[in-house]
Amino acid sequence: MSGLRVYSTSVTGSREIKSQQSEVTRILDGKRIQYQLVDISQDNALRDEMRALAGNPKATPPQIVNGDQYCGLFVEAVEQNTLQEFLKLA
Repeated sequence: MSGLRVYSTSVTGSREIKSQQSEVTRILDGKRIQYQLVDISQDNALRDEMRALAGNPKATPPQIVNGDQYCGLFVEAVEQNTLQEFLKLA
């Protein structure tokens, strides 16, 4: 797979996860950055793929990868104004 992917879930009881997912997509949309939204609730294999790419067997959405490279912590990149580098677009 190539390009920017945001792993998310449409099925969660966690307000924190919902809020984080909304923030990620709102910021990416606002900056007109193209990405593919991958809903891990549709297939356990997608959840396992997300966790393998993140290098954390307990990772929860949202997780962001560019190609096969895990991007890291989105909030810190936004706060430090390093979003392009974080997304590996620069």
